[in-house]
Amino acid sequence: MSIASDLRQRLDNCPPGISGWRQFEDLCIETLTYLFVPPLTKPIIQPRSYSGIDRRDAAFPNRNLAKRNNWGHLYQELRARVVLFEFKNYDKDEVGKEEVNQLSDYMTKPMGRLAIMCCNRPPNDAAHTKRNTIFSQHDKVVLFLNVAHLKEMILIKERGDDPSDLIMDLLEQFYLQHE
Repeated sequence: MSIASDLRQRLDNCPPGISGWRQFEDLCIETLTYLFVPPLTKPIIQPRSYSGIDRRDAAFPNRNLAKRNNWGHLYQELRARVVLFEFKNYDKDEVGKEEVNQLSDYMTKPMGRLAIMCCNRPPNDAAHTKRNTIFSQHDKVVLFLNVAHLKEMILIKERGDDPSDLIMDLLEQFYLQHE
């Protein structure tokens, strides 16, 4: 079985909720690393702020400043020096505005203004509204990736194309729906 097929199958079989939260997080990191490293750098897992108060799930350094690729574009447009990823594997709860607020708080000026939340369930309306408010007030972008997006990016990579094109599509969709 290929790496791509294995990742897709494991994404399909990951249990939701507390019983699968760690498996989901590890699987997302493995998938994102397969998809984006390189051109991104190997992720830093569970980095903490100096005080230890903030703990991010994964941070992928983006050293593509002068490169003519999607990550170079994101570096220029959003100063995405470090791309933050958070993982939410919920069973009954919804991904809401609190989760978006928390992720926004993790985005510091040196890291840049882009963070991505990988969810096994669609975020609720309050989450979408909150990310619009965060963009309007702080110029920070929070994108939502679901399991279907991850699987689509695996297929994109398998056919030899750039899976980060889907990230660019999601960013453009966000800009178009923003109000």
